[in-house]
Amino acid sequence: MSTDTLNAQRAAAYRRRLTNKQLEAEVFAHATRSIRLADTGSAIDRARAVADNRRLWAAVHATVMDPTNALPAQLRGQIASVALAVVRECETKEPDLAFVAGINEQFASGLWS
Repeated sequence: MSTDTLNAQRAAAYRRRLTNKQLEAEVFAHATRSIRLADTGSAIDRARAVADNRRLWAAVHATVMDPTNALPAQLRGQIASVALAVVRECETKEPDLAFVAGINEQFASGLWS
């Protein structure tokens, strides 16, 4: 996805006055759409979607491992475990895109509720 498209989506989200959690949910939803489209797209589409998801989950992992993160320690540990599982999956030769999309959807859903 191009930078212009991503910036347009961000601008649209801000105009809708989303909460921070809802904005985070939108990030996961966007990542899920990319993974779902990559399943039928070109090899480059697939590589880009997998790399974007790997970066997303690496950022999630870094965020929950930050000692200043306000989430409860047990929840931070659980999220960190999921993040590492997704990162590992994205680093395999043939990542299971359905697994990655499913995890993304679960997190997006949790953030929306």
